[in-house]
Amino acid sequence: MPAIRQELFREIPAVDRLLATERLQQLSAEYPRTLILKAINLVLDDLRTRIQSGEIEGGIQLGPDLVSIMVMEELKIISRPSLRPVINATGVVIHTNLGRSILAEKVLKKFTLLSGGYSNLEYDLEKGVRGSRYSHVEDILKDLTGAEAAMVVNNNAAAVLVSLETLARGRQVVVSRGQLVEIGGSFRIPDVMRKSGARMVEVGATNKTHLRDYEEVIGPETALLLKVHRSNFELVGFTEEVSLSELADLGRRNGIPVMEDLGSGSLVDFSKYGLTKEPTVQDSLSQGASLVTFSGDKMLGGPQAGIILGQKELVEAIKKNQLSRALRIDKLTLLALEETLRLYRDERVAVKEIPTLRMICQTQRSLAGKADRLLKLIGRLKCDNFSIELITGSSKVGGGSLPLQELPSRLVALIPGKLSLQAMETWLRAHDPSIITRLEKERVLLDVRTVQEKEMKTVARVIKDLAQQA
Repeated sequence: MPAIRQELFREIPAVDRLLATERLQQLSAEYPRTLILKAINLVLDDLRTRIQSGEIEGGIQLGPDLVSIMVMEELKIISRPSLRPVINATGVVIHTNLGRSILAEKVLKKFTLLSGGYSNLEYDLEKGVRGSRYSHVEDILKDLTGAEAAMVVNNNAAAVLVSLETLARGRQVVVSRGQLVEIGGSFRIPDVMRKSGARMVEVGATNKTHLRDYEEVIGPETALLLKVHRSNFELVGFTEEVSLSELADLGRRNGIPVMEDLGSGSLVDFSKYGLTKEPTVQDSLSQGASLVTFSGDKMLGGPQAGIILGQKELVEAIKKNQLSRALRIDKLTLLALEETLRLYRDERVAVKEIPTLRMICQTQRSLAGKADRLLKLIGRLKCDNFSIELITGSSKVGGGSLPLQELPSRLVALIPGKLSLQAMETWLRAHDPSIITRLEKERVLLDVRTVQEKEMKTVARVIKDLAQQA
């Protein structure tokens, strides 16, 4: 056995011989030499490891022709972008791991013009002087919500951090114990409070907080009353909490601003579309919140951003905080946010054009038709790998939004035959583009709610290919 291994090691072609092969010579016009060398070294290292472990034994010819083919395959792998498009067939609309909200087509059409040239990002075209990047979205945010002022940072965690750091550093912030939430990435309200330099004062119990609990702790060191919307979970049963309007009234009587972190804030009342009632940004401001923060890439359906709205003097103070510069958003995010907000000038247009809103508000009838079309595109399959059927199921809003809301949907179910559940899921995920599914009750499920119309033919073709796998 050692002699066979030594012979195999000797057969591995040298780097120079591989570079001289016709295949790799042709690739030199397509790939940089450094990348070709990296692929060669990866393949050769892998061959040596497999020979040493006994995985490769005698009877195989490791000549330049075979190894150059292996190098070509490796090149395809290592030259692929790390960030790639995927097809979301999970039924989770705002899927945190898959990029959250999809931007509207009308938004995407604006990218080429602005990203490929200069812009008036921080230049006042009327006055010919330096301007503010916040101006591009501040007026429209004020128009849509009724806020006195607005600004935007790179995400809602940043919005909460810079607001607390500006208004309450070194002083007390009062918050209910039942609102000390944790969201994705282990972002916790107590932790961000410490980072801001504010001192947290917890009041009430986990399930019940009364107005008197806030009144009893207010003192000279109280800088802010904070209300955190539990957007990613619900407390049920023996519960009670102070309403925002009550808290705002208490703040006014004591000269203390009230801030509400909505997390996944919305400009649309989804109860009009048969969904659970959630507070809108407009609701929070009308009930007296001095400051409201929320995400741009969740229920709003725009890019990742943290939006801060409220009283002018508070927002202006936050703008002047040096931390705001470290947390500011770039021109492409501003572009995407502005164009998304413009769609909200007509709610009917927003629900139709913004993919997140459209998917959340899709009717069962339209989903049933969509599932029928997908099944028709797949056609009749004559194979033993799996069987296929349409079933009724449910989708989720996702992104820590409407946690108890079930969205009735229609799903394509792949039922294992010769191919196992795991084999089918892995094959679909390994495809380019990847199709991300969910596994339930020994079935691979594809929820048509989150499959875009332009992706339907691709999904059908991939399922047909899966049926032909040996």
